[in-house]
Amino acid sequence: MTNRFLTVGTALLAAGVLCTNCKPKMKITTQPYPVARMDSTVDDYFGTKVADPYRWMENDNAAETAEWVAAENEVTRDYLSQIPFRDKIGKRLTELWNYPKYGVPAKHGDYYYFFENDGLRNQSVLYRQKGLDAPMEVFLDPNTLSEDGTVALSNVSFSQDDRYMAYSVAASGSDWVEIRVMDTETGAALSDTIRWVKFSGATWSGEGFYYSGYDEPTREEMLSAQNRFQKIFYHKLGTDQSADRMVYEDKDHPLRYLSAEVSKDNRQLFVFATEGTSGNEVLCKDLTKPGARFEVLFPGFANDYAMVFGKDDKAIFYTNENAPRYRLVQVDFSSGRPAVSEWLPEGERLLEGASTAGGSLFAFYLDKARSAVEQYGMDGKKLRDIALPDIGTVSGFSGDSEESDTFYAFSGFTRPTSIYRYAIASGESSAFKTPEVAFDPDDFTTEQVFFESKDGTPVSMFLVHRKDIRLDGKHPAYLYGYGGFNISLTPGFSPLGILLAEQGGVYAMANLRGGGEYGEQWHKAGMLADKQNVFDDFIAAAEYLIAEGYTSSEKLAIAGGSNGGLLVGACMTQRPDLYAVALPAVGVMDMLRYHKFTCGWGWAVEYGSSDDEEQFGYIYRYSPLHNIVPGTCYPATLVTTADHDDRVVPAHSFKFAATLQAAQGCDRPTLIRIETKAGHGAGKPTSKRIEETTDVLSFMFWNTGTEVR
Repeated sequence: MTNRFLTVGTALLAAGVLCTNCKPKMKITTQPYPVARMDSTVDDYFGTKVADPYRWMENDNAAETAEWVAAENEVTRDYLSQIPFRDKIGKRLTELWNYPKYGVPAKHGDYYYFFENDGLRNQSVLYRQKGLDAPMEVFLDPNTLSEDGTVALSNVSFSQDDRYMAYSVAASGSDWVEIRVMDTETGAALSDTIRWVKFSGATWSGEGFYYSGYDEPTREEMLSAQNRFQKIFYHKLGTDQSADRMVYEDKDHPLRYLSAEVSKDNRQLFVFATEGTSGNEVLCKDLTKPGARFEVLFPGFANDYAMVFGKDDKAIFYTNENAPRYRLVQVDFSSGRPAVSEWLPEGERLLEGASTAGGSLFAFYLDKARSAVEQYGMDGKKLRDIALPDIGTVSGFSGDSEESDTFYAFSGFTRPTSIYRYAIASGESSAFKTPEVAFDPDDFTTEQVFFESKDGTPVSMFLVHRKDIRLDGKHPAYLYGYGGFNISLTPGFSPLGILLAEQGGVYAMANLRGGGEYGEQWHKAGMLADKQNVFDDFIAAAEYLIAEGYTSSEKLAIAGGSNGGLLVGACMTQRPDLYAVALPAVGVMDMLRYHKFTCGWGWAVEYGSSDDEEQFGYIYRYSPLHNIVPGTCYPATLVTTADHDDRVVPAHSFKFAATLQAAQGCDRPTLIRIETKAGHGAGKPTSKRIEETTDVLSFMFWNTGTEVR
């Protein structure tokens, strides 16, 4: 230990934040679980009869559901309140959370705009300053939009002349947003208000903006009904939403997502259509030609396309067409017929994306799940590899073509996000904003290890722990995974990980198949009929941690959210003996009915659907809800969800928890924590994040017999 750590630790002990010898000695009494009514609902899937006794829980407006939720929360609150060190964990976690969170500055007009949170604000504040040395001024504070911080900003965009700013407001964590507009000269709010928008912000063009919206739902349908017939509209500033012009719709395909992009010179309008979460089609219309129609630019839906930059009859797209590790292509419209050519070929590393600033293009790569960045001229000539501060994750490098500087954010497991200023001409980086933290990062280390999965495939994993750890198998370990939807897990700061490491624990994050860390082939190896590979990878990660002495089955917790909640649910039902604690958050637990709610239909390209006989067969084999076996001793489980989750509706977690409570074959607790006025996770207030993480860590430490120092 360093002297600094001893000093901090002594001060905390004096303040009563941590306790010594808090190893569980008392027995916590778990109240009887609420009796959940079981009905006789049975579905027939191609001759297989599947009971669904808790179908009634899918009605989130029913009084019976509300009563069950309230009763379950009472049992969970009572259990957690008995953990003797819970308050102390909460105090230390609050200290670790209390550091400045910085956003990447972006210049619009004469001002630099950026989000910042001075520590514990529920929502980050949008500031601006006229020049980097000028004083900061609050431009928009979302904390003033609600008393409890449950209203959040989900998207901000500026008009092409920087005169106006559109921002999307989400309430209580819902995916539904309301688009509002501000005058950047006066800071005044305009009367323009756009409602019933999902998965869309404002794309400015001319006197207004494009957005993607739905027809107004009924109150009963708002948080659970299937989203159908998304349309693209154009809103002219100063007019009512009822006057908005519909730009594009697809009456033949009600379950397609639609979004719009426009070139910087307003010449081309692009529509991106997707039938799920991967693979899209791109259409284009020449806005300079009256009466022009949309033409297919890239047919769907075998590949992914995203626009990086468009101007002067040229557009650069990021795609995995004939390139599983992705590449950039350019479309030239000058001849009247689009001509596609390769701009940046596929390389050995995964091309994660690209951005433009100051007349340069910045290519973002993942090298063994760690960020790397290259700079190119707009003629395609490579200028340099950019030297990054350390092993970690980078974002930013965007701005107008006239700017000489740009900014980027860099973070790692033990170092929160810092902002760097980058000189585009020279390639020099300089620290711009670096947060002070309530711990010594030098006490901890990050290592990347590789292990073999069940079929021999090498899988990578990051481990964070104290430098002085002894591999004796006595450490609590928190194994986190996702493994799906082409999403990459890369190094990033978490107060949970630091507190765990302070207590002698190990934070482990596995790069499972199904994710995007190693390209589209890695993604496809963990989807549809190959989804079991993801679970095998996660199980192998747990076995590696135990075999190498980082932890033991009595000390190991597994965690994941959304698709990661499915991961935890599947792994705890397949190998209940391997873990002490399971922490599934907002998980997709009912694989037979997920596609019947809100946007769940879009996941069928990833999972398959129970409407298809072959796909039903492999989904049913791992669906967490349907693979709980009565009388089995399952890990101590804390399911977490929220009442406003309209991404993965809470009925998934309700049904899973009720089934698990009825089936548990030993005295390990099976609890569910249902947050109110919260959703899938985005925009959750800081206070609620701290409270939930406190409960999760307290539950984990208690049920792994961890001595909290």
